[in-house]
Amino acid sequence: MEYLKDGERKDDLQLKGLKIIQKKEGFCFGIDAVLLSNFAKLKRGDNVVDLGTGTAIIPILLSGKSEETKINGIEIQKEIAEMADRSVQMNKLSNRIRIINDDLKNALKYFEKNSIDVVVSNPPYMVSGGAIVNPDSFKAISRHEIFCNIDDVIRISSELLKNRGTFYMV
Repeated sequence: MEYLKDGERKDDLQLKGLKIIQKKEGFCFGIDAVLLSNFAKLKRGDNVVDLGTGTAIIPILLSGKSEETKINGIEIQKEIAEMADRSVQMNKLSNRIRIINDDLKNALKYFEKNSIDVVVSNPPYMVSGGAIVNPDSFKAISRHEIFCNIDDVIRISSELLKNRGTFYMV
């Protein structure tokens, strides 16, 4: 199967042979995602959700640093979610990582309340109306509070997490 489309590249993540698909001229993961995946502590068998997963960089890195975890990434942008899913397939991680193309505010359609062990998120960090919005819609949605804000991320996380669950966020 050919995983790359026009305008995309495959980057080596320097961890257990894992790779990720990214747009050559688009939003690419940054150090925040790497730091978050290093900071998050997972136990064997944890059920994890990444809110606003983007290209699935955090789930892919977490899969390389944990065992027998189930990691779910929720991404609102259809093209980016599809790219994330191709990265998951390319790394043969479909048995551990699931990409959901939906608004993170709809997470309770996919998971029961208080059922998740760990939630991670590298949410948009530019307040709506607080900065010049990038003309590239993919970058704008990733960086600016267009479809969600910090309150949404925290509210959904608190509804998803089990008692004594853990929330990691940049």
